[in-house]
Amino acid sequence: MDESEIRGRLEALRIEHRDLDAAIDALLGTSTADQLQVARLKKRKLKLRDEIAMFEDQLIPDIIA
Repeated sequence: MDESEIRGRLEALRIEHRDLDAAIDALLGTSTADQLQVARLKKRKLKLRDEIAMFEDQLIPDIIA
C-alpha cells in the first residue's frame, strides 16, 4: 500500500471507531442496554484501535540512530 491508500484506510477506520463510540453511548443510554452487544461493540472498537495504530506506524519512517 502506498501512503495515500494508508491515509485513506486510516480515515475510514477512524470514522468507524467514532461511529462505534456513538453506538456504544446510545446503547448505554437506554434502560434496556444489551450488555452482550455492548461488549461486542467494545471489542470491535479495540480491534479498530489496534488497526489504526498499525497503519499509523507504517506512516512513520524508521529512524536508525
